[in-house]
Amino acid sequence: MDNNPSIANMNTNQSSSSPSIPPSPKTPSSNLTQSFLNYYHPSPSRTIYSDRFIPCRSASNFALFDISPPPPPPPPADASRGEDNPSSSAAYTALLRTALFGSDLGFIVPPGTPDKKSSPINATSPNASRNIFRFKSETRQSLHSLSPFGFDDQLPGVSHSPVKAPRKVPRSPYKVLDAPALQDDFYLNLVDWSSHNVLAVGLGNCVYLWNACSSKVTKLCDLGIDDSVCSVGWAQRGTSLAVGTSNGKVQIWDAARCKRVRTMEGHRLRVGALAWNSSILSSGSRDKGILQRDPRAQEDFVSKLSGHKSEVCGLKWSYDNRELASGGNDNRLFVWNQHSTQPILKYCEHTAAVKAIAWSPHLHGLLASGGGTADRCIRFWNTTTNSHLSCMDTGSQVCNLVWSKNVNELVSTHGYSQNQIIVWRYPTMSKLATLTGHTYRVLYLAISPDGQTIVTGAGDETLRFWNVFPSPKSQNTESEIGASSFGRTHIR
Repeated sequence: MDNNPSIANMNTNQSSSSPSIPPSPKTPSSNLTQSFLNYYHPSPSRTIYSDRFIPCRSASNFALFDISPPPPPPPPADASRGEDNPSSSAAYTALLRTALFGSDLGFIVPPGTPDKKSSPINATSPNASRNIFRFKSETRQSLHSLSPFGFDDQLPGVSHSPVKAPRKVPRSPYKVLDAPALQDDFYLNLVDWSSHNVLAVGLGNCVYLWNACSSKVTKLCDLGIDDSVCSVGWAQRGTSLAVGTSNGKVQIWDAARCKRVRTMEGHRLRVGALAWNSSILSSGSRDKGILQRDPRAQEDFVSKLSGHKSEVCGLKWSYDNRELASGGNDNRLFVWNQHSTQPILKYCEHTAAVKAIAWSPHLHGLLASGGGTADRCIRFWNTTTNSHLSCMDTGSQVCNLVWSKNVNELVSTHGYSQNQIIVWRYPTMSKLATLTGHTYRVLYLAISPDGQTIVTGAGDETLRFWNVFPSPKSQNTESEIGASSFGRTHIR
């Protein structure tokens, strides 16, 4: 054992405290012991190995230490004044006791000290076989624990795990554009944002382009007094813009040259929905049909999709360009492939018109859809397994849906009765932000090419720009695009 000065001092004090008693004759063994105690010094170069006794005090008798928590006293009348609050003292004592003797004890009152004068303890008593100290296996503490004492167990009123601060979403739009004659019609799609950062807006019988980089407004076309714009849709690449009209025609425009390329017919009634994949333009109409068009072909359409029993008001191609989702006023959501003329998947759970449709850019086959006033739900589908995943009742008409390209979140816009914009985290569907400001139904929604900004349009004849998503490089910082250009201007 190590040389212990207290032991040597104890022996010295004992021999000096009784000089009158003659020393007893020392045996050789006692001389060796005394020499060992007084003169043995361990070599500093020698490694000493020893066992450590690690106690677990959950079975200890804490009454011996006089730190057992006293019974809670009745709260005094003036407990809110002064510093000698018994409840505060009890809480401090409990915290100190846990810090000193381990959090595995919790706040259970330890067993009392047995009375020595009492009768012997029954052998079957649970305390009879418990030692004051017993070995305990080592436990690993969390590296993220914030406890000053290094314990992971929760204490009342004390947080021990790091909580990631929720991302802050600005509650106000950074820009507002006046959009006169923006129609308040649930079945139309009058706003779209191109990959070249140009916003197309249908106002009455005209289409206007707003350049997000220069804020320049250009009038693309005027359909005349006998026609009106019902939908606009940018091609995935390039500057081609499709315009659906109330006369059932689809026009293709070259926005860079402000020149109409061609006009395609085939529908008998208004064209309220448009969707592009890499080479095909799909158009949905009030005549219940969907036409597949190839602008490179001479024919106005290459195939017709039949299945809806009412107006087609929502169309979206998947990100791999293999599946087309359509929603109609018949409360149906259909999924088509590139070659089918009949839907390969049919979903009938919605109880109102399905206009809001969005494919996830993060998970193949994940489709979100939203129902109208009588439904108010956002539903999620796995088209790969043909299964309904979940449903969220939003409390109001779902007008549009769009996924973030940078994080696993999505935005929904709403109509009756709250006219709000909600940012959701998927798959928990927890609300990150609720944005208000529109006084009419938020019928139109588009997302910027960088995936950070959305623009919303409503029957209040305004377009509002919101920074809702983080950038792909820094998901924890707020976007500052447009923050310096706050103001209200006219789009025409």
